[in-house]
Formats: sequence, C-alpha cells, structure tokens
Amino acid sequence: MKIVVTVVGVDRVGIIARVAAVLAKNEVNIVSINQTILDGMFNMIMMCETDDKNSLALVQQELAGEGESLGVQIQAQHADIFVSMHRVG
Repeated sequence: MKIVVTVVGVDRVGIIARVAAVLAKNEVNIVSINQTILDGMFNMIMMCETDDKNSLALVQQELAGEGESLGVQIQAQHADIFVSMHRVG
C-alpha cells in the first residue's frame, strides 16, 4: 500500500528525523521525500510504502501525536485518496 505523508508548519530542528522514526517504527518505507522551507515555513511531502494495510490508522494517530509535539501538522493518507483529492479537472 502506498501512503502519502504531508508535514506543514514552522521550521525547527528534527522534524524529518522524528517523522522518519515514527514511520520506521511502523515498518513504513520512505520511497521519496520533497521538502522546502519558505520564509521559515516547513513543507514536506513523502511517498511511502507498507505491506500492512491495517497499519494506516495507527500510523495516522502516531504521526498526528508527533506533529502536535513538534508544533506542525502531519497527515498520512492512502496515496489513491491523496491523488483523487488533488486532481485538477
């Protein structure tokens, strides 16, 4: 299953490391990362893969908690839903 993880918020040290740690703990592989910082605002999107279809809810919960402690918003979605939501036309 492919998962898209998005992170948005004020930049600070450790965001990528802490998101990656949650994903690794849940056996989610990071396939690609695109990250930018614009005027101190951190924005990242990760394409990930996992074999465990039942883990998405747990990953979402753990990433949301990590985001809260970091002061950023973290969302994880099934890639098909993410693509459908962001399709133009």
